[in-house]
Amino acid sequence: MTNSFYPKLLVFFQFGLIAFMLYFSHGVLHSLTAILLFIMGAGVGLWAIKLHKRGNFNIQPKLKEGCELVTDGIYAYIRHPMYASVTLMMFAVLVSTPIFLELLFFLSLILILFLKAKREEKLWCAHDEAYLEYKEGSKYFIPYIL
Repeated sequence: MTNSFYPKLLVFFQFGLIAFMLYFSHGVLHSLTAILLFIMGAGVGLWAIKLHKRGNFNIQPKLKEGCELVTDGIYAYIRHPMYASVTLMMFAVLVSTPIFLELLFFLSLILILFLKAKREEKLWCAHDEAYLEYKEGSKYFIPYIL
């Protein structure tokens, strides 16, 4: 796959799976657990966005020209807080509508987010030597665990 097509394809599948999950969902308001998970996920995402300089954020798993590595705030603990945010919010959707189809969509979404994260990490390792040190002191999605 070409370098410009693959990131777009991953984003397409990510948003497609989110759309399917939302379509089949009863909404997160049916469960207190789902509401709390959704709020936590949104909080993680907003915190991550706040730490980026204008124009540094990218939805596609590729590096923007002039991008800067962010290693403070939530990024001090996890390297992919936006993916953690999406995972938490969609887990809230799964909790509110625990059907097999939702589970399949959720697991597929996790796979897509993992592929996006792996691609970004490969690009960052080639772009900035500091990223290798940063990887050593942080986790993928869950602080201190994964």
